Amino acid sequence: MVDLTPFDPGAVYAPQGMNDADLPGVFISPQRYVQGAGVLERSGRYLSLMGVKRGGVLASTRGFGADAGRLIGSLASEGIATVQAVFGGECSTDEITARVADFQSEKVDCLLAVGGGKCVDAGKAIAWRLGVPVVIVPTLASNDAPCSALSVLYTPQGMTDGIEFYPDSPALVVVDTDVVANASERYLVAGMGDAMATWYEARVCLDNPRGRTPLGARPTLASCALGEICAKTLYEQGERAVKAVHAGAVDEALEQVVEANTLLSGIGFESGGIAAAHSVAQSYPAIERVHANYLHGEMVAMGLLTQLMMNGGEDEALKAATFFTRVGLPVHLGQLSLDSRGSEIELVAELSVQFPLMHNMPFEVTPAVVRDGIIAAHELGAATARKEGDEAYRRLQSE
Repeated sequence: MVDLTPFDPGAVYAPQGMNDADLPGVFISPQRYVQGAGVLERSGRYLSLMGVKRGGVLASTRGFGADAGRLIGSLASEGIATVQAVFGGECSTDEITARVADFQSEKVDCLLAVGGGKCVDAGKAIAWRLGVPVVIVPTLASNDAPCSALSVLYTPQGMTDGIEFYPDSPALVVVDTDVVANASERYLVAGMGDAMATWYEARVCLDNPRGRTPLGARPTLASCALGEICAKTLYEQGERAVKAVHAGAVDEALEQVVEANTLLSGIGFESGGIAAAHSVAQSYPAIERVHANYLHGEMVAMGLLTQLMMNGGEDEALKAATFFTRVGLPVHLGQLSLDSRGSEIELVAELSVQFPLMHNMPFEVTPAVVRDGIIAAHELGAATARKEGDEAYRRLQSE
Protein backbone atom coordinates (compact mmCIF):
# COMPACT_ATOMS: atom_id res chain seq x y z
CA MET A 1 0.00 0.00 0.00
CA VAL A 2 1.42 3.40 -1.00
CA ASP A 3 1.79 5.87 1.86
CA LEU A 4 -0.07 8.98 0.69
CA THR A 5 0.83 11.12 3.70
CA PRO A 6 1.72 14.51 2.16
CA PHE A 7 5.48 14.80 1.77
CA ASP A 8 7.06 17.84 3.37
CA PRO A 9 10.71 18.29 2.35
CA GLY A 10 11.12 20.97 4.99
CA ALA A 11 10.38 18.44 7.73
CA VAL A 12 13.22 16.28 6.37
CA TYR A 13 15.87 18.91 5.66
CA ALA A 14 14.86 21.69 8.06
CA PRO A 15 12.84 20.34 10.99
CA GLN A 16 11.08 22.82 13.20
CA GLY A 17 13.43 24.57 15.58
CA MET A 18 16.55 24.22 13.46
CA ASN A 19 18.63 27.38 13.33
CA ASP A 20 19.22 29.04 9.95
CA ALA A 21 22.95 28.60 10.44
CA ASP A 22 22.54 24.83 10.75
CA LEU A 23 20.46 24.33 7.60
CA PRO A 24 22.05 21.97 5.07
CA GLY A 25 22.43 22.77 1.40
CA VAL A 26 20.42 20.29 -0.68
CA PHE A 27 20.67 19.52 -4.39
CA ILE A 28 18.13 17.29 -6.15
CA SER A 29 17.67 16.45 -9.82
CA PRO A 30 16.26 13.87 -12.26
CA GLN A 31 18.24 10.64 -12.54
CA ARG A 32 18.64 11.04 -16.31
CA TYR A 33 18.00 13.86 -18.80
CA VAL A 34 18.05 13.24 -22.56
CA GLN A 35 17.62 16.05 -25.10
CA GLY A 36 18.01 16.23 -28.85
CA ALA A 37 16.31 16.12 -32.22
CA GLY A 38 14.50 12.81 -32.76
CA VAL A 39 15.02 11.37 -29.27
CA LEU A 40 11.29 10.60 -28.96
CA GLU A 41 11.68 7.75 -31.44
CA ARG A 42 14.52 6.33 -29.33
CA SER A 43 12.83 6.67 -25.95
CA GLY A 44 12.15 2.93 -25.72
CA ARG A 45 15.90 2.37 -25.43
CA TYR A 46 16.13 4.81 -22.54
CA LEU A 47 13.28 3.16 -20.66
CA SER A 48 14.87 -0.26 -21.14
CA LEU A 49 17.60 0.96 -18.74
CA MET A 50 14.91 1.22 -16.07
CA GLY A 51 13.61 -2.30 -16.61
CA VAL A 52 10.12 -1.05 -17.46
CA LYS A 53 7.75 -3.75 -18.71
CA ARG A 54 4.35 -2.03 -18.66
CA GLY A 55 4.09 1.74 -18.79
CA GLY A 56 1.10 3.97 -18.25
CA VAL A 57 0.99 6.83 -20.76
CA LEU A 58 -0.79 10.09 -19.88
CA ALA A 59 -1.43 12.60 -22.67
CA SER A 60 -4.18 14.76 -24.10
CA THR A 61 -6.40 13.49 -26.91
CA ARG A 62 -4.37 15.60 -29.31
CA GLY A 63 -1.15 14.28 -27.81
CA PHE A 64 -2.10 10.67 -28.47
CA GLY A 65 -2.59 11.56 -32.11
CA ALA A 66 0.91 13.02 -32.34
CA ASP A 67 3.84 12.83 -29.92
CA ALA A 68 2.47 10.23 -27.49
CA GLY A 69 1.68 7.95 -30.42
CA ARG A 70 5.30 8.06 -31.54
CA LEU A 71 6.45 7.38 -27.98
CA ILE A 72 4.20 4.33 -27.74
CA GLY A 73 5.64 3.01 -31.01
CA SER A 74 9.17 3.36 -29.65
CA LEU A 75 8.26 1.56 -26.45
CA ALA A 76 6.64 -1.27 -28.41
CA SER A 77 9.85 -1.74 -30.41
CA GLU A 78 11.61 -2.51 -27.12
CA GLY A 79 8.91 -4.90 -25.94
CA ILE A 80 7.39 -2.44 -23.45
CA ALA A 81 3.60 -2.68 -23.20
CA THR A 82 1.53 0.47 -22.61
CA VAL A 83 -1.76 1.47 -21.03
CA GLN A 84 -3.25 4.82 -22.03
CA ALA A 85 -5.29 7.46 -20.20
CA VAL A 86 -6.41 10.83 -21.57
CA PHE A 87 -5.46 13.93 -19.59
CA GLY A 88 -8.45 16.23 -19.21
CA GLY A 89 -6.46 19.46 -19.23
CA GLU A 90 -6.36 20.57 -15.58
CA CYS A 91 -3.94 19.39 -12.89
CA SER A 92 -6.67 19.20 -10.25
CA THR A 93 -7.26 16.69 -7.47
CA ASP A 94 -10.36 15.41 -9.28
CA GLU A 95 -8.42 14.83 -12.50
CA ILE A 96 -5.54 13.14 -10.69
CA THR A 97 -7.87 10.83 -8.77
CA ALA A 98 -9.71 9.82 -11.94
CA ARG A 99 -6.52 9.02 -13.83
CA VAL A 100 -5.11 7.04 -10.89
CA ALA A 101 -8.24 4.88 -11.10
CA ASP A 102 -7.59 4.35 -14.83
CA PHE A 103 -4.09 3.04 -14.22
CA GLN A 104 -4.43 1.32 -10.83
CA SER A 105 -6.00 -1.92 -12.05
CA GLU A 106 -3.54 -2.19 -14.94
CA LYS A 107 -0.51 -2.72 -12.69
CA VAL A 108 1.83 -0.37 -14.55
CA ASP A 109 5.42 -0.18 -13.32
CA CYS A 110 6.08 3.35 -14.64
CA LEU A 111 4.05 6.45 -15.54
CA LEU A 112 4.96 8.49 -18.63
CA ALA A 113 3.55 12.03 -18.89
CA VAL A 114 3.62 13.49 -22.41
CA GLY A 115 2.59 17.13 -22.87
CA GLY A 116 2.79 20.62 -21.42
CA GLY A 117 3.29 21.82 -17.87
CA LYS A 118 -0.06 20.81 -16.36
CA CYS A 119 0.05 17.32 -17.90
CA VAL A 120 3.61 16.91 -16.63
CA ASP A 121 2.62 17.98 -13.10
CA ALA A 122 -0.42 15.69 -13.14
CA GLY A 123 1.81 12.82 -14.22
CA LYS A 124 4.09 13.33 -11.22
CA ALA A 125 1.08 13.35 -8.87
CA ILE A 126 -0.39 10.22 -10.42
CA ALA A 127 2.93 8.34 -10.33
CA TRP A 128 3.39 9.16 -6.63
CA ARG A 129 -0.07 7.81 -5.81
CA LEU A 130 0.62 4.66 -7.79
CA GLY A 131 4.02 4.20 -6.17
CA VAL A 132 5.89 4.02 -9.50
CA PRO A 133 8.65 6.14 -11.07
CA VAL A 134 7.66 8.94 -13.44
CA VAL A 135 9.12 9.67 -16.87
CA ILE A 136 8.53 13.17 -18.23
CA VAL A 137 8.28 13.85 -21.97
CA PRO A 138 7.59 17.59 -22.35
CA THR A 139 6.30 18.73 -25.73
CA LEU A 140 6.94 22.42 -24.97
CA ALA A 141 9.85 24.35 -23.48
CA SER A 142 7.47 26.82 -21.85
CA ASN A 143 8.32 26.20 -18.19
CA ASP A 144 10.71 24.42 -15.84
CA ALA A 145 8.25 21.84 -14.44
CA PRO A 146 9.70 18.71 -16.12
CA CYS A 147 12.75 18.27 -13.86
CA SER A 148 11.22 19.13 -10.49
CA ALA A 149 9.89 16.92 -7.68
CA LEU A 150 6.74 18.96 -7.16
CA SER A 151 3.43 19.74 -8.82
CA VAL A 152 1.40 22.93 -8.84
CA LEU A 153 -2.21 21.93 -8.26
CA TYR A 154 -5.24 23.80 -9.59
CA THR A 155 -8.95 23.84 -9.01
CA PRO A 156 -11.13 22.38 -11.79
CA GLN A 157 -11.70 26.01 -12.84
CA GLY A 158 -7.95 26.55 -13.26
CA MET A 159 -7.07 28.61 -10.18
CA THR A 160 -3.93 27.77 -8.17
CA ASP A 161 -4.76 25.33 -5.37
CA GLY A 162 -1.42 24.66 -3.70
CA ILE A 163 1.82 22.77 -4.26
CA GLU A 164 2.44 19.07 -3.73
CA PHE A 165 5.99 17.81 -3.07
CA TYR A 166 7.40 14.34 -3.77
CA PRO A 167 10.29 12.44 -2.20
CA ASP A 168 11.72 11.49 -5.61
CA SER A 169 12.60 13.50 -8.71
CA PRO A 170 11.59 12.17 -12.15
CA ALA A 171 13.49 9.05 -13.13
CA LEU A 172 13.95 10.26 -16.71
CA VAL A 173 13.23 13.42 -18.71
CA VAL A 174 13.19 13.13 -22.53
CA VAL A 175 13.05 16.38 -24.55
CA ASP A 176 12.76 16.10 -28.33
CA THR A 177 13.82 19.43 -29.82
CA ASP A 178 12.14 18.56 -33.12
CA VAL A 179 8.85 18.65 -31.20
CA VAL A 180 9.74 21.95 -29.51
CA ALA A 181 10.73 23.53 -32.83
CA ASN A 182 7.29 22.79 -34.26
CA ALA A 183 5.38 24.37 -31.38
CA SER A 184 4.38 28.03 -31.22
CA GLU A 185 7.21 30.49 -30.60
CA ARG A 186 5.19 31.97 -27.77
CA TYR A 187 5.73 28.87 -25.63
CA LEU A 188 9.50 28.91 -26.02
CA VAL A 189 9.59 32.63 -25.26
CA ALA A 190 7.40 32.18 -22.17
CA GLY A 191 9.84 29.52 -21.02
CA MET A 192 12.63 32.10 -21.28
CA GLY A 193 10.72 34.42 -18.96
CA ASP A 194 10.32 31.62 -16.42
CA ALA A 195 13.97 30.55 -16.75
CA MET A 196 15.50 34.03 -16.65
CA ALA A 197 14.26 34.49 -13.09
CA THR A 198 16.18 31.41 -11.92
CA TRP A 199 19.55 33.10 -11.48
CA TYR A 200 18.23 36.32 -9.99
CA GLU A 201 16.07 34.51 -7.42
CA ALA A 202 18.78 31.98 -6.53
CA ARG A 203 21.29 34.80 -6.02
CA VAL A 204 18.94 36.52 -3.57
CA CYS A 205 18.56 33.28 -1.61
CA LEU A 206 22.30 32.58 -1.62
CA ASP A 207 23.19 36.08 -0.43
CA ASN A 208 20.54 36.13 2.31
CA PRO A 209 21.63 33.95 5.27
CA ARG A 210 17.95 33.34 6.01
CA GLY A 211 17.11 32.39 2.42
CA ARG A 212 15.55 28.97 1.90
CA THR A 213 14.77 26.94 -1.19
CA PRO A 214 11.38 25.26 -1.82
CA LEU A 215 12.95 22.24 -0.07
CA GLY A 216 13.31 24.28 3.11
CA ALA A 217 17.09 24.05 2.79
CA ARG A 218 19.92 26.39 1.83
CA PRO A 219 20.80 26.84 -1.85
CA THR A 220 23.86 25.01 -3.14
CA LEU A 221 26.65 26.60 -5.17
CA ALA A 222 26.00 24.03 -7.88
CA SER A 223 22.36 25.06 -8.32
CA CYS A 224 23.26 28.76 -8.33
CA ALA A 225 25.95 28.11 -10.95
CA LEU A 226 23.31 26.40 -13.09
CA GLY A 227 21.05 29.42 -12.65
CA GLU A 228 23.82 31.78 -13.68
CA ILE A 229 24.69 29.86 -16.86
CA CYS A 230 20.95 29.65 -17.55
CA ALA A 231 20.65 33.45 -17.65
CA LYS A 232 23.87 33.81 -19.63
CA THR A 233 22.63 31.31 -22.23
CA LEU A 234 19.31 33.10 -22.64
CA TYR A 235 20.92 36.51 -23.08
CA GLU A 236 23.36 35.14 -25.66
CA GLN A 237 21.19 32.67 -27.59
CA GLY A 238 17.56 33.67 -26.93
CA GLU A 239 16.96 35.78 -30.03
CA ARG A 240 18.59 33.20 -32.30
CA ALA A 241 16.48 30.43 -30.77
CA VAL A 242 13.28 32.36 -31.48
CA LYS A 243 14.31 32.66 -35.11
CA ALA A 244 14.94 28.91 -35.26
CA VAL A 245 11.46 28.08 -33.94
CA HIS A 246 9.96 30.64 -36.32
CA ALA A 247 11.60 28.66 -39.14
CA GLY A 248 10.63 25.30 -37.59
CA ALA A 249 14.31 24.35 -37.43
CA VAL A 250 16.61 22.93 -34.76
CA ASP A 251 20.00 24.60 -34.38
CA GLU A 252 22.57 24.95 -31.61
CA ALA A 253 20.94 28.12 -30.26
CA LEU A 254 17.61 26.35 -29.86
CA GLU A 255 19.24 23.33 -28.22
CA GLN A 256 20.95 25.58 -25.69
CA VAL A 257 17.83 27.60 -24.88
CA VAL A 258 15.68 24.47 -24.50
CA GLU A 259 18.24 23.10 -22.05
CA ALA A 260 18.24 26.42 -20.19
CA ASN A 261 14.43 26.56 -20.02
CA THR A 262 14.06 22.95 -18.94
CA LEU A 263 17.10 21.48 -17.20
CA LEU A 264 19.11 24.45 -15.93
CA SER A 265 16.06 26.34 -14.70
CA GLY A 266 14.33 23.21 -13.40
CA ILE A 267 17.22 22.23 -11.16
CA GLY A 268 18.19 25.84 -10.48
CA PHE A 269 14.88 26.98 -9.01
CA GLU A 270 14.30 23.91 -6.86
CA SER A 271 17.77 23.67 -5.34
CA GLY A 272 18.66 27.37 -5.67
CA GLY A 273 15.49 29.02 -4.40
CA ILE A 274 12.83 31.46 -5.50
CA ALA A 275 11.88 34.89 -4.21
CA ALA A 276 9.81 37.88 -5.34
CA ALA A 277 9.68 37.13 -9.08
CA HIS A 278 7.61 33.98 -8.71
CA SER A 279 5.65 35.28 -5.73
CA VAL A 280 4.38 38.19 -7.84
CA ALA A 281 3.86 35.95 -10.88
CA GLN A 282 1.73 33.49 -8.89
CA SER A 283 -0.51 36.38 -7.81
CA TYR A 284 -1.37 37.72 -11.26
CA PRO A 285 -3.74 34.79 -12.09
CA ALA A 286 -6.12 36.04 -9.39
CA ILE A 287 -7.18 38.52 -12.07
CA GLU A 288 -9.33 36.48 -14.42
CA ARG A 289 -8.40 38.12 -17.72
CA VAL A 290 -4.73 37.72 -16.91
CA HIS A 291 -5.25 34.07 -15.98
CA ALA A 292 -7.23 33.43 -19.16
CA ASN A 293 -4.92 35.13 -21.64
CA TYR A 294 -1.32 34.93 -20.48
CA LEU A 295 1.23 32.20 -19.83
CA HIS A 296 3.08 31.55 -16.59
CA GLY A 297 6.45 32.57 -18.00
CA GLU A 298 5.02 35.87 -19.24
CA MET A 299 3.88 36.66 -15.71
CA VAL A 300 7.27 35.61 -14.29
CA ALA A 301 8.99 38.06 -16.65
CA MET A 302 6.93 40.86 -15.12
CA GLY A 303 7.58 39.47 -11.65
CA LEU A 304 11.32 39.47 -12.27
CA LEU A 305 11.34 43.12 -13.30
CA THR A 306 9.44 43.87 -10.10
CA GLN A 307 11.97 41.95 -7.99
CA LEU A 308 14.90 43.76 -9.57
CA MET A 309 13.34 47.16 -8.96
CA MET A 310 12.44 46.21 -5.37
CA ASN A 311 16.05 45.20 -4.81
CA GLY A 312 17.56 48.36 -6.28
CA GLY A 313 18.76 46.70 -9.47
CA GLU A 314 17.66 49.22 -12.10
CA ASP A 315 20.59 48.48 -14.42
CA GLU A 316 19.86 44.76 -14.35
CA ALA A 317 16.15 45.43 -14.77
CA LEU A 318 16.90 47.49 -17.86
CA LYS A 319 19.08 44.69 -19.26
CA ALA A 320 16.32 42.13 -18.66
CA ALA A 321 13.58 44.41 -20.01
CA THR A 322 15.56 45.07 -23.19
CA PHE A 323 15.99 41.34 -23.75
CA PHE A 324 12.34 40.64 -22.98
CA THR A 325 11.22 43.28 -25.46
CA ARG A 326 13.40 41.81 -28.22
CA VAL A 327 12.09 38.26 -27.80
CA GLY A 328 8.45 39.21 -27.21
CA LEU A 329 7.83 39.01 -23.47
CA PRO A 330 5.68 41.62 -21.66
CA VAL A 331 7.53 44.40 -19.88
CA HIS A 332 4.75 46.71 -18.72
CA LEU A 333 1.30 46.26 -17.20
CA GLY A 334 -0.56 47.21 -20.35
CA GLN A 335 0.91 44.10 -21.95
CA LEU A 336 -0.88 42.03 -19.28
CA SER A 337 -4.16 43.91 -19.86
CA LEU A 338 -3.70 45.81 -16.59
CA ASP A 339 -3.82 49.48 -15.60
CA SER A 340 -1.06 50.74 -13.34
CA ARG A 341 -3.56 52.98 -11.56
CA GLY A 342 -6.15 50.25 -10.91
CA SER A 343 -7.03 48.53 -7.65
CA GLU A 344 -5.99 45.20 -9.18
CA ILE A 345 -2.34 46.07 -8.57
CA GLU A 346 -3.16 46.45 -4.88
CA LEU A 347 -4.65 42.93 -4.97
CA VAL A 348 -1.54 41.48 -6.62
CA ALA A 349 0.66 43.18 -4.01
CA GLU A 350 -1.48 41.87 -1.13
CA LEU A 351 -1.43 38.31 -2.46
CA SER A 352 2.28 38.35 -3.23
CA VAL A 353 3.36 38.83 0.37
CA GLN A 354 1.33 35.76 1.36
CA PHE A 355 3.75 33.48 -0.52
CA PRO A 356 6.32 32.36 2.08
CA LEU A 357 9.25 32.42 -0.34
CA MET A 358 8.64 36.13 -1.02
CA HIS A 359 10.35 36.66 2.32
CA ASN A 360 13.63 35.35 0.97
CA MET A 361 14.14 38.97 -0.04
CA PRO A 362 16.77 40.58 2.23
CA PHE A 363 14.43 43.20 3.68
CA GLU A 364 10.93 43.45 5.08
CA VAL A 365 8.43 43.00 2.26
CA THR A 366 5.03 44.66 2.65
CA PRO A 367 2.24 45.13 0.11
CA ALA A 368 3.34 48.75 -0.29
CA VAL A 369 6.89 47.67 -1.14
CA VAL A 370 5.58 45.21 -3.76
CA ARG A 371 3.17 47.76 -5.22
CA ASP A 372 5.94 50.33 -5.57
CA GLY A 373 8.13 47.68 -7.21
CA ILE A 374 5.40 46.76 -9.69
CA ILE A 375 4.85 50.40 -10.65
CA ALA A 376 8.58 51.11 -10.96
CA ALA A 377 9.01 48.02 -13.15
CA HIS A 378 6.03 49.06 -15.25
CA GLU A 379 7.48 52.53 -15.86
CA LEU A 380 10.91 51.16 -16.77
CA GLY A 381 9.34 48.54 -19.03
CA ALA A 382 7.10 51.06 -20.78
CA ALA A 383 10.10 53.30 -21.51
CA THR A 384 12.04 50.28 -22.81
CA ALA A 385 9.18 49.23 -25.07
CA ARG A 386 8.95 52.72 -26.52
CA LYS A 387 12.67 52.65 -27.27
CA GLU A 388 12.92 49.08 -28.58
CA GLY A 389 9.45 48.72 -30.09
CA ASP A 390 6.95 46.02 -29.22
CA GLU A 391 6.65 44.25 -32.58
CA ALA A 392 7.87 40.91 -31.20
CA TYR A 393 5.34 40.99 -28.36
CA ARG A 394 2.47 41.89 -30.68
CA ARG A 395 3.38 39.15 -33.15
CA LEU A 396 3.49 36.41 -30.52
CA GLN A 397 0.25 37.53 -28.88
CA SER A 398 -1.54 37.41 -32.23
CA GLU A 399 -0.61 33.78 -32.92
